[in-house]
Amino acid sequence: MSVVGAQVDTKLHLQVSGMTKRFGDVVAVKKVSFDVRRGEVHCLLGENGAGKSTLSQCLYGFYRPNEGEMILDGVPVKYSSPSDAISRGVGMVHQHFVLVTPLSVIENVVLGTHKAGWSIGLEKARRKLTEICERYDIELDFDAKIWQLSVGEQQWVEIVKALYLGAELLILDEPTAVLTPQESERLFKIIRRMTDNGISIILISHKLNEVMQSDRVTVLRKGERVATVDTDTTTKEELTTMMVGRAVMLQAEREALEPGSVVLSIEGLRVENDRGYFALNGISLHVHANEILGVAGVAGNGQKELFEALVGARAIDSGQIHLRGADITEHSPRDAIKQGIGYIPDDRYRAGLVGDFTVEENMILGLQENRAFSRGRVLDRSRISRFAEDAINRFEIVTPSSQTVTSNLSGGNAQKIILAREFWSSSCCILANQPTRGLDVGVIEYVHKMLLEKRREGFAILLASEELDDILALSDRIAVMFKGEIMGIFDAGSVSLEQIGLLMAGQRDGIPEARGAGR
Repeated sequence: MSVVGAQVDTKLHLQVSGMTKRFGDVVAVKKVSFDVRRGEVHCLLGENGAGKSTLSQCLYGFYRPNEGEMILDGVPVKYSSPSDAISRGVGMVHQHFVLVTPLSVIENVVLGTHKAGWSIGLEKARRKLTEICERYDIELDFDAKIWQLSVGEQQWVEIVKALYLGAELLILDEPTAVLTPQESERLFKIIRRMTDNGISIILISHKLNEVMQSDRVTVLRKGERVATVDTDTTTKEELTTMMVGRAVMLQAEREALEPGSVVLSIEGLRVENDRGYFALNGISLHVHANEILGVAGVAGNGQKELFEALVGARAIDSGQIHLRGADITEHSPRDAIKQGIGYIPDDRYRAGLVGDFTVEENMILGLQENRAFSRGRVLDRSRISRFAEDAINRFEIVTPSSQTVTSNLSGGNAQKIILAREFWSSSCCILANQPTRGLDVGVIEYVHKMLLEKRREGFAILLASEELDDILALSDRIAVMFKGEIMGIFDAGSVSLEQIGLLMAGQRDGIPEARGAGR
């Protein structure tokens, strides 16, 4: 659904003039000025580190700007906390939800509302919630516990809570990151209902298909505003050039290759999650040389546990894993490295890096015994330094030096350290779980090229991504996961985005029989 060109009230809802936010010597937002019209969808677009999140947190009262002015409905405002923003009709739905999982939906909605000057009993709150949900065609079980809801339903709770508190200007930070395509389409329909009712939306998104559904776009680069443009007078390519400062290839060129022999084979894998429940229920997959097998699915459906089991970081209850014909079911992460498996984890700091280590030290994490970096039991510091400097240049890692502590880097630059290390150390197989998470558009282009280059070299690549654009652009075959099961495996091009979305939601009805599963 497109909302481009929708009629909006030209009365200014929010005016931001010369906003600057500094953290010590770092200027995260520099003299940014833009405005939001009442009843419009206004997108903030920019690369990782461009200042989008900092700017939105200033608008919501989480940060206090060092300079600049905000005018809301013609009245200058200054917030000392998010409660001030909420009391003035500004709401925000964060990418990572702020919900108390043991409590019910209605309890989460009214929780803490007295801080914003509210004093409402549950029955009165229930009537108001019912009215809001009916107005926007949102279905929620008010008595369900948060932990019982899907991730998409939890997002509706956040949105309904903001509306319950009287939000007239709603900031949505990456709202479709955890949604299926069908849920994303429905969200934008409801967003348009909100704007029709005079609610203004500030949308933070890096997905260009969604950006093009806004009314106007403000592009940020390195903390400064590049331009504000009407969406119906621009293109994805022009917006990307404004973001990055150069032309970017938005669609990776994947050449046709004949798949080679099976490199990675998974049979009947059953694995428990951290809560003791089965996250994988008999998964079977085969990945060939010269092939990228993409795993599509909403976060939390077993992808994390699958990759951890494959790399030896999670115990396997039953099933087998073979690498180039050899049984590696009981292998350890150290074994995986020696066997030529590269691993890009979904949580870079928990599983891929040591934050207190330097860039240089993280570059060889797990490779200390490799003869390229040691002489016997002694590390060769000069070789390690040369390797780190080369990787910093090739992957355009923004760091003062290779001796900088990794925790001081942005998330995107930290991710590049993992990519550089794993692409170098792997020899036959790459397990890539969310490899582009937190990366800039230009670096995503580079990662895509690198994965396709490894495919060309004969690697078997298992790729999981919440970005369906990654899956569709790179995969030879696509496996769809739901609640620890494979809903179907398809040759790329034989299944539509809509069908993938239905399978991601657990619906098989009307989906053609999987093609590509029998390889």
